[in-house]
Amino acid sequence: MTKKEDPFAQKMIFVKGGSFNMGSNIDRDEEKPIHHVSISDFYICKIEVTQQDWKMIMGKNPSYYSDCERCPVENINLDDINAFILRLNQIAEKKYRLPTEAEWEYAALGGIYSKGYLYAGSNNISAVCWYRDNSGDRPHEVATKDPNELGIYDMCGNIGEYCQDWYSDESYSKSEAINPKGPISGINKVVRGGNWITPPYPSRIKARSATNPKQRNLNDGFRLVRD
Repeated sequence: MTKKEDPFAQKMIFVKGGSFNMGSNIDRDEEKPIHHVSISDFYICKIEVTQQDWKMIMGKNPSYYSDCERCPVENINLDDINAFILRLNQIAEKKYRLPTEAEWEYAALGGIYSKGYLYAGSNNISAVCWYRDNSGDRPHEVATKDPNELGIYDMCGNIGEYCQDWYSDESYSKSEAINPKGPISGINKVVRGGNWITPPYPSRIKARSATNPKQRNLNDGFRLVRD
């Protein structure tokens, strides 16, 4: 692949910036308090990075469930993801990155087109998510469930998605109002969206989770954004 051939150009969806109420006051403590956040325009990939995508950039497939090239890449850690993004940006001459937690939630909600669903695209989890009760204990091909209001797939299921932010239970009480980026340091990274082994409750848009960025998990992957 030569420079300037951007393999993700046709997969990106424009997200018009706006304001929304991030978090929830009725669920877990780490989701509190609700706070008003403004987000600038950005682009987000309509699908999670697949094994096929990873192999195209990195030359090999690290996934445990490697019999499914259209499934999300997994069995990777933060260093692996950063190496992928660095190489992709060298090839495409773009500035791809992980989403902030605020960008992720705003996009999952549907941005300015949000209908306020519990899950990304529906209140019916089975319509939009691969999760514990329908996954058969493994990830599935991307974009085989319904998309959300922006045309984005699998944001509340299939594979958990790394965000830029370091995780803190107190992030929301100290959040900036415009394009928040979370704590400047930490131990664990934010992962959003539920995955193929989570039950319905932690698959909600508002649910937060964390992962050790040095570990390689079979239920964590990522999605790209760029400004």
